[in-house]
Amino acid sequence: MMDIYKRWGDDTYIEREGNWMPLTEGYCKEYDGTWEKDKLYGRIGEEFTRQLIEDPVPIEVKTERAEYLEQPKKWPTTGNIAIEIRCNGKPSGISTTKSEVWMHYLSIKGVILGGFIFKTDLLKGKIKKLHKEGNLRMTMGGDGNRSQMALLPIKSLFSSNQNH
Repeated sequence: MMDIYKRWGDDTYIEREGNWMPLTEGYCKEYDGTWEKDKLYGRIGEEFTRQLIEDPVPIEVKTERAEYLEQPKKWPTTGNIAIEIRCNGKPSGISTTKSEVWMHYLSIKGVILGGFIFKTDLLKGKIKKLHKEGNLRMTMGGDGNRSQMALLPIKSLFSSNQNH
């Protein structure tokens, strides 16, 4: 952090507890030994991303969309993402994908706001667990309502009581 401050000075801002504030020399003095641990976690993410780029694995990419924020039955108002399980009564979507990684983006008016990246087998396990516990709903949707979809509450995707 001190290197960043020395290079850019008072024009540098940092997010802290939900607020953007100027990076100051005083902020950098709060070192408590956790930076090395943070670097390790950063490397884990960097390595995962490097593998996706350099040693490509099959990736399933889905985009959850809403045309406007108040659109009923869409992720901004329901807090759910929909993942196809079957189509025309036959397994499809996540049930049949060969992809090792599942990327699920959230968009409004065609603009990606963020999303999630899962190892597909872990996401399948979450769906099964949530279904068994009664914490997800199944619905029909898609073209002609031919697809059976699991509606997963976004907040449950990363809750600490889920198996990983």
